[in-house]
Amino acid sequence: MAWRLKLVPTKTNIDFFRWQFVTFGASVVAVVASLVLVAVMGLNLGIDFRGGTTIRTESSQPVDVGAYRQALAALNLGDVSITEVKDPTFRADQHVAQVRLGAREGEEAVTPEVIAQVETALKAVDPAISFPAVESVGPKVSQELIWKAFLAVAAGSVGILFYVWMRFEWQFAVGTVAALLHDVIVTVGVFAALQIKFDLAIVAALLTILGYSVNDTVVIFDRLRENLAKYKTMPLREMMNLTANETLSRTIMTATTTFIALLVLFIFGGDVIRGFVFAMLFGVVIGTYSTLYVAKNIVLMLGVDRGDKPKKDTGEFASIEA
Repeated sequence: MAWRLKLVPTKTNIDFFRWQFVTFGASVVAVVASLVLVAVMGLNLGIDFRGGTTIRTESSQPVDVGAYRQALAALNLGDVSITEVKDPTFRADQHVAQVRLGAREGEEAVTPEVIAQVETALKAVDPAISFPAVESVGPKVSQELIWKAFLAVAAGSVGILFYVWMRFEWQFAVGTVAALLHDVIVTVGVFAALQIKFDLAIVAALLTILGYSVNDTVVIFDRLRENLAKYKTMPLREMMNLTANETLSRTIMTATTTFIALLVLFIFGGDVIRGFVFAMLFGVVIGTYSTLYVAKNIVLMLGVDRGDKPKKDTGEFASIEA
């Protein structure tokens, strides 16, 4: 017989509602604390949201991001992001990079003098380098990007709400969206607490977290819907525990494999994508937690219109239609 790794026993009987008020209360506290952190400490906004300048470089020599960063470190420019640009249409000797400089406090844009210093420092690293384009992002554009980022997350949440509502019942939709908002708010709170740079890449990570979390939640709710028809007299709490245990192996396997892939990217991916990957790593953990301890708790509190509640006069469970 082939040997197989089992992260979860074939059959489990974990009571996920044993500490339901503790776990749900902890989630509420985490959301409130995250909102307070964002309000008090604020986010460490990147160039996308704060304004700054992007310098496009081009050279016949391969881009050495480490050497570029080391050359600019002595200038004390603050928020600097360097990324290599790759495109199949580029020539074999065409190597392009983007250097993004954040505007300093009290300044609306990077001054020409600072741009000249950057170009001089990079030319010392690569004499063949040229600067075909310099673009600045002002405060007005940055404010628009912040608003559009908020709208993107809100639109994703509303779309998921309607999808789950149409596929299941409104209680499932409310539980799902509450879990998603929990994931996003707590993740943003962690970025505020650790003062990790928050830019458009992090917004993309938040939207990805929404998709990952709702996928896990829908799988459990789909099994719950099957069990609602299969076990017509089983109390809702017991049925939700049964459903979570039946899908636990899938939940753990999906979260573990995703986490391992992201961990490798976090370690070896470099500084450019580290913030994005960190948000995804935390999102996988918090998304799995919210599926088991937030979404299900809310559905249990709201109840499901299935006619399985005890009758007041007999104390027995009423039957439901298939």
